[in-house]
Amino acid sequence: MRFYEFEAKRILAKHGIPVVKGSLVQTAADAERIATELGGPVVVKAQAIYPGKTEVVKAAQSPAEARKHAETLLDLAIGGRKMKGVLVESRAPALSEYCISFTYDGVAKLPVMIAGATACENIDAAASAAPDKFARRHFSALRPFSPYIAKEVVAALGLAGSDLNRLGAMVQRLAQVFLQYDLTQLDVNSLARQADGSFVVRDCAADMEAEGRSRQKPILEELGISPDDKRLPREPTPFELEGAKIDTEDPRGVAGPVVEFDGNIGLVIGAGGGSLTLTDAVRKHGGKPANYAAIGGNPSVRKAQRLTKLILSKPGVKKIAVMSNVVSNTRADLVARGVIKGVLELGLDPKETIAIFRVPGAWEADAFKILNKYGVEFCDRSVSISEAARRAVEKIQKAKS
Repeated sequence: MRFYEFEAKRILAKHGIPVVKGSLVQTAADAERIATELGGPVVVKAQAIYPGKTEVVKAAQSPAEARKHAETLLDLAIGGRKMKGVLVESRAPALSEYCISFTYDGVAKLPVMIAGATACENIDAAASAAPDKFARRHFSALRPFSPYIAKEVVAALGLAGSDLNRLGAMVQRLAQVFLQYDLTQLDVNSLARQADGSFVVRDCAADMEAEGRSRQKPILEELGISPDDKRLPREPTPFELEGAKIDTEDPRGVAGPVVEFDGNIGLVIGAGGGSLTLTDAVRKHGGKPANYAAIGGNPSVRKAQRLTKLILSKPGVKKIAVMSNVVSNTRADLVARGVIKGVLELGLDPKETIAIFRVPGAWEADAFKILNKYGVEFCDRSVSISEAARRAVEKIQKAKS
């Protein structure tokens, strides 16, 4: 779930991390008042949870200009959503700017921070395009964060002496915030060094792991975020709402989250992070996923059947790929029975509809007997998830030609 920028800054300030002065307002008149109180140039930032990159920041040299920009931004509806308000902040000149991002490295399976000696709107993209201009450092999510790691990254940006100590201490606190609040992303897009030598956060963004909401109830209550406020970047589609219904109506196992894409390959996939890897593998081999739908935790046959029927009901989807990493808690035979049942209830041929079945784990021998009865291609753990994805994509592409 995403935080509004004003919320992210409240979290940082709570932990002694300096942020620029500013206030959230809901009216243009209040924007003018805050700009007057701050004095000097300000920026007016629309506060909305929205997908993609949308220009929602306006610079103002005077309170009157701040009022004008606020009037415009408060009337915006990004992704069909009205603004939460506008954030009016001071914009004092900076001697230099830096950026730093905290996220998780899926390959190394560790948190990683990426820092650069410039302000940057999209730190991950910039670091990928010019890796030699950014410093990277992995750290532990289990052991206490080491001040040495923070200083090591700051030193790589060319800072030394008192600057190194000051920014190093700030980076350490940022890393601790990232870990403490179950964040999946913490981006400080603009960290300014001011004339007096101090550092201050000017622009930032933060995302929290959705499953961490129960653990983070105190901070969410402090920010006034209700349990019903899911903070999705867009409104769910009817397809996604039906997927959520399937999961909530049957507590056995997990079928979701269900996310709709515009491709033609239906996916019934599992194994947590492995399901993300499987989706990427399909794309890597030229396939276009029609959905993301993770399944696991020993779902009932009916749950797997309903999910299968939902995915195959999506326009343009003629075949599905049923794949999972090696698992120990999900019975492969339950998944196989549910998927086969769903296909048959739609009047379809399992052999022609299921492009590949790769769900190794408990009761896989029974699953393979069921699949073999209907002529469905299956494979065990000796076939990698990348190879299984490649076979599925190849089969679907041949069917189209």
